[in-house]
Amino acid sequence: MPETAPAVPATSTRTEVVAGLTTFLATAYIVVVNPAILSDGTGMPFAGALTATVLLSGLLTILMGLYARLPFAVAPGMGLNAFFAYTLVVGQQIPWPTALGMVFWAGVLFLVISVTPVRERVAAAIPASLRTAMACGIGLLITLVGLRGAGIVVGDPVTLVKPGPFTPSVLLAVLGLVIAVGLMVRGKTIAFLVSIGAVTAVAWMAGLVTPPQTWVSRPDFTSVTLRLDLWGALAPALWPSIVAVLFTDLFDSLSTFIGVAEATGFTDDEGRPVRLRQGLIVDAWATLGAGLLGTSSGTAYVESAAGINAGGRTGLTAIVAGLCFLPCLFLAPIAAAVPPFATTPVLIIVGVLMFRTSRALPFGALEEMVPAFLTLVLIPLTLSITQGLLWGLVAHVVAFVVAGRSRDLAPWSWGLGGLAVGLLYLHG
Repeated sequence: MPETAPAVPATSTRTEVVAGLTTFLATAYIVVVNPAILSDGTGMPFAGALTATVLLSGLLTILMGLYARLPFAVAPGMGLNAFFAYTLVVGQQIPWPTALGMVFWAGVLFLVISVTPVRERVAAAIPASLRTAMACGIGLLITLVGLRGAGIVVGDPVTLVKPGPFTPSVLLAVLGLVIAVGLMVRGKTIAFLVSIGAVTAVAWMAGLVTPPQTWVSRPDFTSVTLRLDLWGALAPALWPSIVAVLFTDLFDSLSTFIGVAEATGFTDDEGRPVRLRQGLIVDAWATLGAGLLGTSSGTAYVESAAGINAGGRTGLTAIVAGLCFLPCLFLAPIAAAVPPFATTPVLIIVGVLMFRTSRALPFGALEEMVPAFLTLVLIPLTLSITQGLLWGLVAHVVAFVVAGRSRDLAPWSWGLGGLAVGLLYLHG
């Protein structure tokens, strides 16, 4: 049955423009946070990562408005960037050009899935409990990255981690967290930007960080753009991580479209998100394009709800938001002077927002909760979304068999479980 238009109030050009500006302000923090995560220990040039982040966010958000006609912003996904930097590049010692190639191939697979019925089959085959656990686990991983960036948590050769010393950077990270939470509870869409700006300004004035010598610069189109290693990314040992990027991006997109649509009434007569297929196709291009441009996977942003709540109902909202990103191409010196502890509050709050889905975990059914718990804890403990997802898929099949519920497993569940075993073997 074709999708129908949502039953929403009439809009106007002025309302759409205001909604687009609101969406941009709610998502603009990614311009600073994403290149900071990608450049941390990966060897990727900060300026190049920032250029790639801005290009992807601007161009794909505009495409979301023009093609899908949806008021959603698109940008490198939080969680996906941590997976790229800390699991693939730092943890598995994969060169970042090869990791970009993996993102590209995941985007190709995502595009195939988005234009075929496979999308619905895969969505049905992944248990809801594992999808919830993945969101929670990624939230914990992002929080760990933030705590590490502030020095609140540091490494230890015996206990693995331990509390860090109470330094000015820790104090400023706490200050930023207080500012961000205080603004968010009052419904201010610029909470993240104000928090980052306030902490950075104090750090500059206190001499903890050197302010930029220049305020603007030319975009860096050469250091990471089109630097991906397409063929090296196809090594069999890397297939599990490609699958993990694919699944994480797919379900992040599905959950964003469904959750935001339900929360804002942007649904058709049957309660389905409007133009979901077109939105997922744009998301697939965002992942494929991310590998080409030089950043981690792009995805629709849940912060788009801010613009929709401000009255955005058409693709014009996304077009305005996308155009707002493009001037950020020239702000690399300012972004590079933002210290890691200034972005810590953003990472912690994003982690909290992702972990709040834990209330949907099946605590009353042990055969469902054990696989979900394994997925949840293995993601931060192994610094690998791959390991969490694959072990969760295997444990789900085994737990249902042991519990005498094998008849409840669909053929696709068995297939994904078998695929996960094979990928764990290759990964080992």
